[in-house]
Amino acid sequence: MPDTEYSPSFTPVSEVGEFGLIDRLRAIVGEPADEAVLAGINDDAAVYRVGDGRVHVLTTDALIEDVHFSRAFTPMVHLGIKAVSVNVSDVAAMNALPRFAVIALGLPNSVSVEMIEAFYHGVQKAAAVYGLTILGGDTTAARRLTISVTVVGEAAEEEIVYRRGARPGDRLCVTGDLGAAYAGLQTLLDRHRALQQEGEGFQPDLEGFSYVIQRQLAPTARLDAVRAWQEAGVRPRALIDISDGLASEVHHLCRQSGCGALLYGAALPIDLETRTVADQLGRDVDTFALFGGEDYELLFALPEKALDKLDPDTYAVVGEVTTADEGVRIRQPEGEIFPLEALGFQHFGEDGVE
Repeated sequence: MPDTEYSPSFTPVSEVGEFGLIDRLRAIVGEPADEAVLAGINDDAAVYRVGDGRVHVLTTDALIEDVHFSRAFTPMVHLGIKAVSVNVSDVAAMNALPRFAVIALGLPNSVSVEMIEAFYHGVQKAAAVYGLTILGGDTTAARRLTISVTVVGEAAEEEIVYRRGARPGDRLCVTGDLGAAYAGLQTLLDRHRALQQEGEGFQPDLEGFSYVIQRQLAPTARLDAVRAWQEAGVRPRALIDISDGLASEVHHLCRQSGCGALLYGAALPIDLETRTVADQLGRDVDTFALFGGEDYELLFALPEKALDKLDPDTYAVVGEVTTADEGVRIRQPEGEIFPLEALGFQHFGEDGVE
């Protein structure tokens, strides 16, 4: 191997951010030279040919205790469901279906055998819903609970949808509603703080917030949308899942497609429970919807005429694709148009929502 010189300087990862870091690593690794590879770093998952017109979709995600979840209010069964769902969501974001998964666990001494079994009951419950087979994995000691899941999906090559296909004039649509997972997180954090202040005798009131809590603790990957598109003969031009917040994902899609976007602030689909949480906390509910993250809904671009083939109850039109020189903007309900920043969950440094 050739000698390699390393710089003695120290740049915090938070200074360049997650995507600045990815750009630097891409420069080192380079673009895949194997002709079988159709997509690498630039999308929700890697895609490579396996023969007979079929492709595999490969994705991996890590969940780190006290970064992505807290055991203080996350049941292990729910954590198992979530660990699988966030990876299956990446497969759905390529318009593919999941097949196999392996799981690696880093286990601190505070995690018992019974807790691990509960986690795997959640894993198996999610796998059964998604038609996914768990093949194995790895376990090791760790200072905090660390979960890494790798999923392999499959599709016909012509069925795969990338982030890069949006064109000016397309409509931007989302499945489901937005901001609920963040509302659930804020509800759990608020009740947990109250429990710490009031002591063990305190009984937190969670009545009326079951939907947003479920969206945070045990999200559902939108394979139903993928199957519905296939049945309707619809293939989105561009597709991405909403893991870090709608604003962030719109920027990703536009960057890869070489275009801009105009979001309609008045059209953001928001559940009543999400609005209630925002009102109770004195927060702007649009902030939840745009920047909250962890919704795991799908953002997709389609020509307007293609929307007629879809059930109107399964999606909401939240904007349109524009030319790149217009940038990414949002039109508020009052009609004013503002630039929309790519804020959302920040993997290194402070959360962009707080």
